[in-house]
Amino acid sequence: MVNSTTLHLHPDRLFPSDEKVRSIARNLYEQIKDLPIISPHGHTDPRWFAYDEPFGNASELLIRPDHYVFRMLYSQGISLESLGIRRQDGATVEQDPRKIWHLLAKNYHLFRGTPSRIWLDTVFHDVFGLRTMLNEKSADLYYDHITEMLTTPAFRPRALMDRFNIELICTTEGALDTLPHHQAMQGTPMQSRVITSFRPDDVVDASREDFVENIQKLAELTGQDTQSWTGYLQALRLRREYFRTLGATATDHGHPTARTANLSVSECEKLFAICLSGQSSEEQQELFRAQMLTELAGMSIEDGMVMQIHPGAHRNHNSVIFNNFGRDKGADIPSQTEYVQALKPMLEKYGNDPRLSIILFTLDETTYARELAPLAGHYPSLKLGPAWWFHDSPEGMIRFRHQTTETAGFYNTVGFNDDTRAFLSIPARHDVARRIDCRFLAELISQHRINEDEGVELAFDLTYRLAKKAYKLDK
Repeated sequence: MVNSTTLHLHPDRLFPSDEKVRSIARNLYEQIKDLPIISPHGHTDPRWFAYDEPFGNASELLIRPDHYVFRMLYSQGISLESLGIRRQDGATVEQDPRKIWHLLAKNYHLFRGTPSRIWLDTVFHDVFGLRTMLNEKSADLYYDHITEMLTTPAFRPRALMDRFNIELICTTEGALDTLPHHQAMQGTPMQSRVITSFRPDDVVDASREDFVENIQKLAELTGQDTQSWTGYLQALRLRREYFRTLGATATDHGHPTARTANLSVSECEKLFAICLSGQSSEEQQELFRAQMLTELAGMSIEDGMVMQIHPGAHRNHNSVIFNNFGRDKGADIPSQTEYVQALKPMLEKYGNDPRLSIILFTLDETTYARELAPLAGHYPSLKLGPAWWFHDSPEGMIRFRHQTTETAGFYNTVGFNDDTRAFLSIPARHDVARRIDCRFLAELISQHRINEDEGVELAFDLTYRLAKKAYKLDK
């Protein structure tokens, strides 16, 4: 029995309770646990890797960037101001990082049973070598130990990349980003290890409050007439090309729905003009996003970039939080999402083209077996992204494998990606995925549905090979 105040990571955590199956899972895991990490989609700050400056303190690194952490605390009545989250109006928020850390420590019990607890405990144990549970009594011990470690060369971003065995990490930037940090990495060893991904939501989502302004900025960046439909599309092609010169192999699209459209050129011109007027309706904005997914799929055929579609989040559901703190503050909520009819216009036009590669994600698990697995199990252009965001969890990963494998197989999926801003949690997240995949494969082996050699090969593919192939990182 482990003492309740001791931080202990059981070596068989997340494996099956049945001893025979657990032994198989353990054997598979031992063969793949030390493989390099491929992180093909995420939101870490490229500044960290470009300039290799030390992280500031425990709160700055582990609380402020991680909306998984502060959304749970906010749900229990703890204000974002008290956690040091900056307000849009510049009003005063808590500046003392030690006080912020104490808030997390005092309320750490709230994370019991959540993936955040698994990730944080793993970071505390494996990265910082702590062996005492985080609570109110150990708060200062944690804060002082972590903050002191962050001042040492071993905890600089590049040293941690090496320690974590991260072979490659992709960041995600908007279409208007000039990518100065990626530019700074050119000619250094980081150039081939930290690459960008192109996310054009800022210039294709007409519902954004800054859409019209962003289209003008797009014109200034590219020298194109973005008031015309043809000039606008050419400007997007130029931005894609710029991102590709800095290593990008993929695009990312965070639309509210998976809807696509296939309008005529004249219809596109009229719709674009309405959106530029600032007077478009919600339906017109949705139709424009739908058409742009199809247009961008065509561009992916032209330039070979992999297309990631991340639909189904009701963004900024809490308008008070959005107005006071801005985007990405833990107030995004999963929504019911339909794919079969939504994707049909785009798939009718491009879905059979072998040059097109689309990775589909969902926040609506009810679509796994009914829609996504059958679609990916048929169209050569489609692959399934892993369990994502709210479902990036042990049970979420198991549900994904159970509901998609029989129809789509393993090889119409793309391995794992961590999709995180929390850099230090990346090894923990990948370790959870590796353990869960080994658990799933062990069940298949124990039921004599695959043999052990196949299980080992699959474990390697799911951990490493599929991600490199799907994101064209193996060339």
